Amino acid sequence: MKIIVILSFLLISTASFGQTIKFQISGIEDTTLNLVRYFGKGLYYADTADMKGGIIEFDGSKQKAGILALFLPGQNLLEFVYNHEDVSIEARAVNPMASVVAKKSEENKIFFGYTAFLRTQRTKTTAWSNELKTLNPENQRHKELTDLVKGTSKKVVAYQQNIVDTKSDMLVAGIIKMSMDVVIPDAPVDADGSPLDSNFRYKYFREHYFDNIDLTDDRLVRTPIFHGKLANYFGETMMIQHWDTVIKYAFDFCDRLPAKSDMLQYCVSWITSNFEQSKIMGMDKVLVYMGNRYYRPKDENGESVAHWMPKDKLETLIKRVDETQGLVMGARPANLILRDTTDTNDSWTDYYSLKSDYTILYFWDPNCGHCKKVTPKLQTLYEKKFRDRNIEIFAIGKAVGKDFEDWKSFIKENNLEFINVAVTDQVYTAAKDTTPGALGARQFIPKYTTLESLNYQQTFDVFQSPKVFILDKDKRIIAKSLSISQIEEMLDKAQGFQDLEKIFPKSEEPEDEQIH
Repeated sequence: MKIIVILSFLLISTASFGQTIKFQISGIEDTTLNLVRYFGKGLYYADTADMKGGIIEFDGSKQKAGILALFLPGQNLLEFVYNHEDVSIEARAVNPMASVVAKKSEENKIFFGYTAFLRTQRTKTTAWSNELKTLNPENQRHKELTDLVKGTSKKVVAYQQNIVDTKSDMLVAGIIKMSMDVVIPDAPVDADGSPLDSNFRYKYFREHYFDNIDLTDDRLVRTPIFHGKLANYFGETMMIQHWDTVIKYAFDFCDRLPAKSDMLQYCVSWITSNFEQSKIMGMDKVLVYMGNRYYRPKDENGESVAHWMPKDKLETLIKRVDETQGLVMGARPANLILRDTTDTNDSWTDYYSLKSDYTILYFWDPNCGHCKKVTPKLQTLYEKKFRDRNIEIFAIGKAVGKDFEDWKSFIKENNLEFINVAVTDQVYTAAKDTTPGALGARQFIPKYTTLESLNYQQTFDVFQSPKVFILDKDKRIIAKSLSISQIEEMLDKAQGFQDLEKIFPKSEEPEDEQIH
């Protein structure tokens, strides 16, 4: 279990506090123990104290309401509800939740009773479910067990609902309600009794998914239950994993959360981080849109709406958004105007002027081992498929210093027939000339090219090679970071040739030939 240290340790001896969190733990020698707290799925140190005679106390006035836990040896957690009341709990050190008793704390008398009830019901249903797996569905015992499982589920819901209805003023009721799924009504039907919308149940569930969670109550985000609900809502079982879909529902959801709340902090942070790290192509668009909506704006005091972000980390995130937003799916990236291998002022070439149905932007290095394997395969696709189907390849090579001759040699030796351009050594040297009276980059801008073109590595975030973007006829990004087999498969499908035999089947593609 990974616990992040964010608070200083304060060794506290047994004393009298305004609100006391007290434990009596058997089966353990006196030692120093940690109190930990939840923030979403994360566990964080909250306090430290010394146990004496099996008794340990913490100052509750320093803690926020939510679910806390005593961290016991063997990574055993004794979880409990804290809602600014005196707490006194007894338990054994091993498997503490099975023996826990609340001596003081109305919240925890209900909470521990509830968790004990769930354990009993879970034990029964697990045994029944295991037996069901061994039975034929036509067997009478199968029917009996099925009815028992369904009956137990109803019993659990009734138990939960009773607490929610009778203890609505308590935090434990809000926690239990949060764990319950919304009740879906019967679908509307036509005159013949047929459903008017076959997707009614799914749509209703999604629309009302958070009905059982008070999104204005920060105490609820300080429980592990909230994270599970949030992750499920944005997961593949509930939502198509497409960047625009995620962005839409992320905005709809996060806009409902109170400003400067822990709920806003956790949800915005988790959604942004989760999809930034996604392996699904194009999900970096979520980072850009979340950044522009929830991190970049400032409040009436000129402070970032993302009140939880340290200034340096916020600046880093905004910088990343700025670098990325022109390269996300659907964006029309900056045009590139560079010289071809003849390296003259008559050879400036750009990709915006191409009348191709699709354009492949390909960044490569003639001395990159990976590029040496991939680039000739791209030529094969161009020669045998893409050229005749109006798919153009606009390749930007590294051609500064000794790489200039290597670049030209590689193109010639491998008969690369697609468009090859670069910031050539001559252009680079002239543009970087800062001697008195020298024109530097001004001799090329704006007469021949642009600053974005000369700084294409920053413009297109090219810090690894090869790198690829697929553009449609309007020069908008529709794919990126594809391997050769994926490029072939995607463009075959896009042009109605999905059944065409593949020159580079995915099943035969080496693992090390993924393009960034």
